[in-house]
Amino acid sequence: MPTAPLIDRSLPALVQGYSWLPSVLREGPDGVARTRVLGKPALVVRGPEAVRFFYDEGNVRRGGALPGPVLSTLFGHDAVHTLDGDAHRARKEFFLPLLRPDRIAGLVEHVTAVWDDAVRQWGEAEQTVLFDAASVVLTRGVCRWAGVPLGEDTEEPKDLARDLVAMVDGFATAGPRQWRARRARSRQEHRFTQLIEDMRAGEAAAPDGSVLAAVCEHREADGELLHPHTAAVELLNVLRPTVAVCWFVAYTAHALHLQPGLRERLRGGPAYATAFAHEVRRFYPFAPFLGGLAIRDLAWRGVSLPAGGMVLLDVFGQNHDEELWGDPFVFRPERFLEHAVERDELVPQGGGEPRTGHRCPGEGLTIGLLEALALRLADLDYAVPDQDLRISLRRIPARVRSGFAVQDVRTTSERTPTPV
Repeated sequence: MPTAPLIDRSLPALVQGYSWLPSVLREGPDGVARTRVLGKPALVVRGPEAVRFFYDEGNVRRGGALPGPVLSTLFGHDAVHTLDGDAHRARKEFFLPLLRPDRIAGLVEHVTAVWDDAVRQWGEAEQTVLFDAASVVLTRGVCRWAGVPLGEDTEEPKDLARDLVAMVDGFATAGPRQWRARRARSRQEHRFTQLIEDMRAGEAAAPDGSVLAAVCEHREADGELLHPHTAAVELLNVLRPTVAVCWFVAYTAHALHLQPGLRERLRGGPAYATAFAHEVRRFYPFAPFLGGLAIRDLAWRGVSLPAGGMVLLDVFGQNHDEELWGDPFVFRPERFLEHAVERDELVPQGGGEPRTGHRCPGEGLTIGLLEALALRLADLDYAVPDQDLRISLRRIPARVRSGFAVQDVRTTSERTPTPV
């Protein structure tokens, strides 16, 4: 193939949103294309084999690949996402215990307890926006689970939820959303840095075995404790993605609204709940793509990329690839009962090896929470008032525009019996 295109296509990425990389790939043969992004030549790839190529540490590194605005909003500077090799594996040791089934079950138990309490309040409210309400539920639940002190009877849970949502909402844009995200991260990093320093000075304590205690005590590959600011960043990298499940809660309500028959299927057993969770993560837009830097001169399916160039994995395009899914733009959870989930096919939170690679270690937490909250949504009766339920693929991250408002919320056990 000729040299990399001279025209930089960073601006179209901001304008076109989730359709940007799929449109780039349509210009190239065999699921691979060349382009230029952020002044660098870039290779765009998609598909299970491409996922393995992308996550091979001999091909691609993540360190230095994430733009400053993403680090200043979504992940935080010096986060585990910026590391490679032994340093990455040592830092990830902090996250791996969270993947144990008992720890996931503990988080789900805390969050669902908060959810059940909140539902009673929603029933008394004139209207509840599920996106916002779920973010507060998740914030309260994950802080209890992680051992993070939170003033339950104050506005602190709402304030923290608002900041954690802002960090996700502003990572891929310019303007007001990005500045809100930057301010939110700065505010919470300062707060949690002080908490870590107080703990190490003996002025505060965390429950034994808690996430807060673990991040305070974690040591790097060189045996040194994490810098307090870095520890705060990694603590937020547990809280933030957990609260981001509010996106999927709103998407779940959206799916149940468009296909009411799914409610009964959800109530039918855990296997369908798992399939439903996978389909929500596949069908609805969240992460658009992932990027890394070529460690050496690379070639993929005959297309070359010089060392230092960018490799872009088309996440949204892969999750909607007709060759993989057959009917990719149909919401059909049954597909995951008919076909086992392959690690490098379904990549809404990245691909590769979860324990040693860069795949999101919180994926199991997301699935566990989504299964439980989808079941609870299916067990609610509520009215859906007129609102804007559109989801724009130009906006990253996409979301239900109205946040999905509901009224007259009741559990099915509270439903008034129909007279015979």
